[in-house]
Amino acid sequence: MEEFDVSGRIAELCEARSWSYYRLAKASGIPYSTLSTMLHKSNVPSLPSLMKICQGFGITLAQFFSAEDEGARLTADQRRCLRSWDGLDERGKALALAYMQGLLDRQKSGQDPL
Repeated sequence: MEEFDVSGRIAELCEARSWSYYRLAKASGIPYSTLSTMLHKSNVPSLPSLMKICQGFGITLAQFFSAEDEGARLTADQRRCLRSWDGLDERGKALALAYMQGLLDRQKSGQDPL
């Protein structure tokens, strides 16, 4: 059985989001020095650390270990939307969701969404 490259997957997810390791450390609540040691010294993160990393990325462990490239199935507009989403704080995300729901509701009722 082929061994899964955890460090490579973390690097791939950071690159897909245009995140630095420092940003991931902040998002996951893991000290940057700890994250850097994990990635550069080929230490495999513990399960609790990996769960924090996944939380930082906003993905599940299953998505982390998924062999499918979720990003490859997204359109350019969807990827742009997700990059914008990643830049929002929790309040911004709540407002964005409410706005999108309002647009959907108007569209379903036959009203011009704008």
